[in-house]
Amino acid sequence: MTVLTAATAYRTIMGDIEASQIQTTDDFAVRTRVWYRGALRSLLSFSATVSEAALSPALCSQAGLKMLGQARGFSAVLVRSADGGLCSAALDPGIDAQALERTAASMRPLPPVAPWKGVDLGAARYGQASIGDRRYLSVHAENPAATGGDMREALLLVAPEVLESVLDLGSGSKGMDIALVSQEGGVVANRGDNPPEAWLPRELRPPGELDRWYAAGRDGTERTYAARMIAEPGFYVIATFNEPHERDARIQLAVFILAPLATLNLLCLVYLRAIDRHCVRWLRSIEAAARSRASTKRARAAVADDMPSDIRSVAEAFNAMVDEQEVRQRRLQTALDDNRFLVRELHHRVKNSLQVVQSYIGLSKRDYQDDARTALADAECRVHVLSAAYRFTLADGEMQPVRVDLFLEDVVSMIANLIRRRDQWISSRIETAATLSVDRIIPLGFLVADVASRVLRSTPGARITLSVADLDETTIEVALEADREIAHQEPPRLFAGLLAQIEAVQSGPAEGRSLGSWRVRHHG
Repeated sequence: MTVLTAATAYRTIMGDIEASQIQTTDDFAVRTRVWYRGALRSLLSFSATVSEAALSPALCSQAGLKMLGQARGFSAVLVRSADGGLCSAALDPGIDAQALERTAASMRPLPPVAPWKGVDLGAARYGQASIGDRRYLSVHAENPAATGGDMREALLLVAPEVLESVLDLGSGSKGMDIALVSQEGGVVANRGDNPPEAWLPRELRPPGELDRWYAAGRDGTERTYAARMIAEPGFYVIATFNEPHERDARIQLAVFILAPLATLNLLCLVYLRAIDRHCVRWLRSIEAAARSRASTKRARAAVADDMPSDIRSVAEAFNAMVDEQEVRQRRLQTALDDNRFLVRELHHRVKNSLQVVQSYIGLSKRDYQDDARTALADAECRVHVLSAAYRFTLADGEMQPVRVDLFLEDVVSMIANLIRRRDQWISSRIETAATLSVDRIIPLGFLVADVASRVLRSTPGARITLSVADLDETTIEVALEADREIAHQEPPRLFAGLLAQIEAVQSGPAEGRSLGSWRVRHHG
């Protein structure tokens, strides 16, 4: 409610200030219009007198000089009658009839000033004129319907200093500047403490009937501007206000807003201190106990007599839960250790059983010759692949990934011992440190053994090279190549199953000397 009241008061004060600024600008515009209408009446009166008296150009010029001398600030006058008669007079020797003619011609295209307060003095135009190095206020009157010796066109030039009394700021004008501006010629007259080159906006633009806006002045200072049109298209009064009332209103609004906020902040700090002392610190101890990760014994929440009863109940329940969890965790750890022991024992038995099977096949192979002996040799080689895979994966007593280089070197050595003939050979060139799980390394060994076995059985004198290299950080390429052209056979249907288990992609077909190449992704 305090903030709402302050905002309402601020809007009311700012509205009054804006209305006062607009009223001040309007007052200056009214003064300027009154002065111009007075000058226009003087011009029309002189023109009517000259026309009525039908004076010659010489007498008319003398009458004009007399009129100019009696009116303060009037500098030159020009009257043209409907029958072509011309009357001109000037106090300034630098102004001649031709200069007055050019000035009058430049003002004819301007739109006439709209009638003010219902009084129509004919087609009149206001502005300024530059003759030589001096500027003058110009009042132009025209009567297109004139006939005979009546005035058809009249022009009056007035020194800009005359408007200083009209633009008098009076008392209480601190921080206020005002100027009469023409769109073509810039500043016509100004009053105030600052030069117009400093306080005028960077871009002068003709206002609407009455405008008020904020903009940066030519000195870079943000100011409030108000302007009122005097004569179309670009002859207007512009004022700037830098009054302290706006600053005082903003300070008052800030005080009214910050005072309740400061009070609320103080109350908030008091309540937060009390809540932290009586509640939050106990909850924080329970949180710290819940987040503890001790391997043997978890921390307990603090329990004290000065704790709130509800928080104490939660702490006691948490401690009881921790006790039950520790008992359950010890039981689970015991069961896990037993399971690990059983799994290691099972794999150890599997490895020993495979070695027994391999030895039995090796002994039985002695009783057979030719194709039967070759088939038993192939079977012994595949059993060795299984046995070697389990031997490597259980090397440290725990299941772990198998290094590809060590495993394939062992497989190649076994193929050389069991399958090749004396005129054949198989070698390896393995350059990788990748590892594969036991589920993928076993079919990889079967694949190498199957391809090498088929070539060694069908091609006497063949020499095979196994190559393994890293393609990038996660992919290796396994390739088999013979030293001669090979009559390739269609691989068995089991071969596609091996590729699927390895998750391998064939990168090169089996043709010519190449026995095939495969890409295998790994994780280390």
